[in-house]
Amino acid sequence: MSASPSPIQKNVQAASETHSASFTKGHLALPPAKKYLVLTCMDARIDPAKAFGIELGDAHVIRNAGASTRDALRSIVISEQLLGTQEIVLVKHTGCGMLTFTNDDAYGLVDKNLGPEATAELKSRNVDFLPFSDLEQAIKVDIKYLQDTKLVPDSVTISGWIYEVETGRTRRVV
Repeated sequence: MSASPSPIQKNVQAASETHSASFTKGHLALPPAKKYLVLTCMDARIDPAKAFGIELGDAHVIRNAGASTRDALRSIVISEQLLGTQEIVLVKHTGCGMLTFTNDDAYGLVDKNLGPEATAELKSRNVDFLPFSDLEQAIKVDIKYLQDTKLVPDSVTISGWIYEVETGRTRRVV
């Protein structure tokens, strides 16, 4: 670990100073005001607040590679059971990296870059990178996963969307 801050760390510090100088939202309640959560991909081309009309304090935003419901289940349960959300908006996107590889490809890269001990750890932890080859089908599979689990009550409204990184538009699939 470097003793001097990296350029990224310097940027975080500068942005924090600028942001906190005019910040006036410290009074917002812990639970999201509009009682919903958005699960979307971690892709850097998606700005969930702007793209999906989320104001600070409105909703939980959960992000992971591919907007995987299986990967996000722990956060979804916390959001609903502890903080009262009643709706899930799942948003995957065009041009997603999860469309470009298989589990075997990922395991091969880990083996090449990190070595056999890292690969053995992946296997012992039974890591599934959750790639998919069809965007709309992946949304339907993830929606079904949420509908089928006892951890998400039937009363929770669930919808699935595709965000087009090329146009900035979002369209409903399910």
